[in-house]
Amino acid sequence: MTLPIDPSQLTSEDIGEKRATLEMDHEDAVEHVRETFADAGFGVAVEFSASELLNEKIDAGRDPYYVLGACNPAIADRALDATDNRMGALFPCNVVVWESEPGVQEVYHVSIMKIARLVGMAPDDETMEEIVADTGELVDEAVANLEAA
Repeated sequence: MTLPIDPSQLTSEDIGEKRATLEMDHEDAVEHVRETFADAGFGVAVEFSASELLNEKIDAGRDPYYVLGACNPAIADRALDATDNRMGALFPCNVVVWESEPGVQEVYHVSIMKIARLVGMAPDDETMEEIVADTGELVDEAVANLEAA
């Protein structure tokens, strides 16, 4: 299958990639991420331990890995309107936390709003640009606050 875009040409900025490293144990990091994103205007709609699930189901032997499905309801509502409801297929905005070594946690997020525009699920117009900017500001605030702690 030939992709319509060349992924090697995409930058971190193109997909809204954000990263942070936290020096704390895994459970504390998950709670810190949850609280920090809540302070920035996101609720956590769904969350689960992918590592526990995979270790239980297929004996994967994974180190701690947790998924927080964050959502800002006002922006989610705008995104649904702007995309004829298609954006819901990418909801919620996931923030993942994984243990890279004992006492060191990596936090990772990509912008579903930017990715939706890249793959044609969302229009490339002013309305969507405002939605991308608004979510980007909230995520930037959260990541900056993660790293400040």
